[in-house]
Amino acid sequence: MRAVAKFGAVAGLVSLVLTTLTVPPAGAVHPADGFAGATAEAHGTAVAAARAASTGIAFGACPEEEGLPKPVTCGTVRVPLDYAKPSGRQIALTVSRVRASGPSAERQGALVYNPGGPGASGMYFPMAAELPEWKRIARAYDIVGYAPRGVGRSAPLSCQDPADFIKAPTPAPTHPSPSYKQERIAQAKAYARGCARKAGAALTHYTSLNNARDLDVLRAALGEKKLTFMGASYGTYFGALYTTLFPGHVRRMVFDSAVNPDPSRIWYRNNLAQSVAFETRWADFRVWVAKHDATYKLGATPKEVARSYEQVRAELALKPAGGKVGPGQLHAAMLSVGYHDDYWPLRAHALSAYLKDDPKPLIAQAAPRPDTAKETENSNAVYTAVECNDAPWPDDWKIWDHDNTQIARVAPFETWDNAWMNLPCAFWTAPRQQPVDVRTQPGELPTTLILAAERDAATPIEGAHELQRRLDGSVLITEEDAGTHGIGGGGNACVNAYLEDYLLRGKTPVRRASCAPHPEPDPVSLDRRAEQRKLPHAV
Repeated sequence: MRAVAKFGAVAGLVSLVLTTLTVPPAGAVHPADGFAGATAEAHGTAVAAARAASTGIAFGACPEEEGLPKPVTCGTVRVPLDYAKPSGRQIALTVSRVRASGPSAERQGALVYNPGGPGASGMYFPMAAELPEWKRIARAYDIVGYAPRGVGRSAPLSCQDPADFIKAPTPAPTHPSPSYKQERIAQAKAYARGCARKAGAALTHYTSLNNARDLDVLRAALGEKKLTFMGASYGTYFGALYTTLFPGHVRRMVFDSAVNPDPSRIWYRNNLAQSVAFETRWADFRVWVAKHDATYKLGATPKEVARSYEQVRAELALKPAGGKVGPGQLHAAMLSVGYHDDYWPLRAHALSAYLKDDPKPLIAQAAPRPDTAKETENSNAVYTAVECNDAPWPDDWKIWDHDNTQIARVAPFETWDNAWMNLPCAFWTAPRQQPVDVRTQPGELPTTLILAAERDAATPIEGAHELQRRLDGSVLITEEDAGTHGIGGGGNACVNAYLEDYLLRGKTPVRRASCAPHPEPDPVSLDRRAEQRKLPHAV
């Protein structure tokens, strides 16, 4: 489930008949221990946290490769690779911070943020302290980001040569042929072998449970007796695991765009649900483009917009734009419209310009970037390792083929792309875990806050409802008739008011509340963009 949320300005499920997962996956399955009782992992986490509390984090100038401006400072926290062996091999996680800007009397501690993934880095998050939506929160809290294990410079994972990973152009059939499916099966097998070969015995330790344990060690290293945390997208899942492992260590916790934590849905069925939900969001984009046909000339109805898109796909299959943008690269770029409507004007403009014989905007938005190839491949490697390790997956290709063929009949936009991304999990050789049954008992956990957009495609809103059912006393804030993935600190003042009330004052509604949607994006015509390019101050 690639569900990476932006923080604010920077950056349910359709009923289907699906195959029941009854065939055990490849590789051994062992229970996800450490969430109750005096297990080896629980003891190891306590040992590592005590060590981190004693050592702290030596913050200083950030390495140049992080690209972080002053006053952001950086440091590292050491955690065990294997929590069952807390004195064994240690790995260093990179951490970034901006100190609270208000007087010491206002300071409430550190606010730690994770943007999702798996595989995304939160190192950039302290820069949010300068944004208007975050300034009041940044007066009271040190704003802390970090790169989870495997990500960036935090014991980085790799499964494939980055140059090979971004090779282009590539096809992207919505209804793949049997021969194309066999090609992708071979690629998935090779990718899984690459992960096992490059990571070796360490591979099994890149899991959501270990991400939750790492979070507790980071809490201790920051000198916090209790954790204040905001997780977006995948960050909500290991945040939920944290509440189950360490309920007494939680101060305040925000779940922004929640993954469905039901163990039966981690991760295979959550990805099927995501594929269905993306079809709805793709339709929303086409409705918006049709509404602004005077600007984009892509069609006055959603069907006409779809035909324009298919025309671009067909032309790119015959002649890739710039030699690098084929249907696969086009589709990857267009998936972003399902995450955030800020992308709508950009992608509509690129399609419109291409059909007017100007491929440059599309090339700029969709062509692979060699300068970020290493980061892109690393992110995908971590994503794959965590999701494949976390839970059983079907190892029978017939199950994948049946389920995704069925879904693609009604939701073709994302379905097969999602399947190919996750297919290495069918051929995984590292041991699998059984997902933890996330839930807390009455009075065990302070009030937590869940934020959700009603039409979120990456994490459909049923996940927020399921999380609320499992976390006693949690409160749900819904942005109605909107589909942004990651809404906290963004463009909805109502949502931000609830977020501030909770983080700054500990105040929430009794159980649920809703906000009207943020305004739709403003279309930008090609003529207006041309005029803006003439202005020296134009962006």
